[in-house]
Amino acid sequence: MITLNVNGTLRNLDIPDDMPLLWALRDVLNMTGTKFGCGMGLCGACTIHIDGFPTRSCVTPVSAAANKRITTIGAIGNTSAGKKVQAAWLALDVPQCGYCQSGQIMSASALVAANAKPSDGDIDAAMAGNICRCGTYPRIRAAIKKAAGDKEV
Repeated sequence: MITLNVNGTLRNLDIPDDMPLLWALRDVLNMTGTKFGCGMGLCGACTIHIDGFPTRSCVTPVSAAANKRITTIGAIGNTSAGKKVQAAWLALDVPQCGYCQSGQIMSASALVAANAKPSDGDIDAAMAGNICRCGTYPRIRAAIKKAAGDKEV
């Protein structure tokens, strides 16, 4: 039995300690907003927050997340940074196909929470490894700047 604090709710799960957190979220808890992409932590589609830090859930065993705060795309809008990022995403019509966007939003929210005025270099570093096959990178950058309050969008 392992206890996970997911979006503010404690969940006791009878699952193997080495199960990837992504599968616990998607298959056991039926929280399908977090996406499976590559399964190797390279594409960013599975990004969630553990204690406020962006984490690739496909390569993180549930044992590493036990008794820590896990935030998924389903609750990121409850945070100040997440709410701003989601609003900017909508205002600038960022998604195209949308598949990668939950991971993009999770990484962007962590950046905006940690850095009130991220530079292009800060954005590049924070978003590295979040792949968008549709190529919406210019809109992603603009939305991050908008969410951070940069008027030069």
